[in-house]
Amino acid sequence: MVELLEVRRLVKHFPVRRGFLGRQTATVHAVDDVSFSLGENETLGLVGESGCGKSTTGFSILRLIEPTSGEVRFRGQNILALDKERMRGLRRHMQIVFQDPFGSLNPRLTVERIIEEPLLNYETIGGSGRRERVAEALELVGLLPEHMRRFPHEFSGGQRQRICVARALVLRPSLVVGDEPVSALDVSVRAQVLNLMVKLQRRLNLSYLFISHDLAVIRYVSHRVGVMYLGQIVELAEAKTLYARPLHPYTRALLSAVPVPDPRRGRTRILLKGDVPSPMNPPAGCRFHPRCPEMMPPCREHPPLMRIAAAGHIVRCHLYDGGEPWNPIPAACNGSAAQHSTAGGTL
Repeated sequence: MVELLEVRRLVKHFPVRRGFLGRQTATVHAVDDVSFSLGENETLGLVGESGCGKSTTGFSILRLIEPTSGEVRFRGQNILALDKERMRGLRRHMQIVFQDPFGSLNPRLTVERIIEEPLLNYETIGGSGRRERVAEALELVGLLPEHMRRFPHEFSGGQRQRICVARALVLRPSLVVGDEPVSALDVSVRAQVLNLMVKLQRRLNLSYLFISHDLAVIRYVSHRVGVMYLGQIVELAEAKTLYARPLHPYTRALLSAVPVPDPRRGRTRILLKGDVPSPMNPPAGCRFHPRCPEMMPPCREHPPLMRIAAAGHIVRCHLYDGGEPWNPIPAACNGSAAQHSTAGGTL
């Protein structure tokens, strides 16, 4: 598989400043050592509890917020090393669909003006050409060309999210980051939007980084799944493998909470003790050990490495210390991996 996106040891820390002089008093470890790759025409799902760093990971990849360190390669090019002008030229190939369809649309603009705005920024076509591209984008997402003259408040939630998808696709990108794109929608409308995104992926050869806390949604749309906990990916595998044979105790606990549609099938619920620790003061050793039902003495002291538990199945847990360590940086790149740092930014 051709790799479209490669994320290597991505870190994003937010300094917490207090007092009249704005001195840094703490650090929020939002994303710590996240690595994965995304192939062409592939969907990678990122799943985890609220506050685990999923959205921050997506925003950092697109440089909507600047990462603290790490490497993000898009078609082999380290985008974290690009200046603003070169990064701007690359943005047309990397788009995002936000969680709130109404909050991400300007209520003062018509649908035509909203969708054509990327064309005004990146294309040099005339008004009639832009109108044709807008009409084409609306038809792609199941809306009509006459909807161009309406305003966002005149649409339902599902229709507004379709408009957001049309705006993301009007530049014909290769990568689309979906930041909880269906969590604000009703269940029936959610299924329609998910089916639309799957159909568009096949038709337009798109790659998705799909962020959600809903395990059923992730299972439906994803080829591979990364499970995040407190800023780190703790398990990474193909979707079928992960749902059939989860290895990490946290993944098993998450899957045990998914409702079973057949009442005759029982499922033992794994109840985790305590609350998620604060990202300002993550636990020493394994970050999951205060809540882990299989905690061992090494878990308190030593952070576990990402290890290859099976072919294509990566897990961060001391239960699998006998596995081969997983190196997210290919051997050919070890000597030339560029680093990017913007430490010292503010919230």
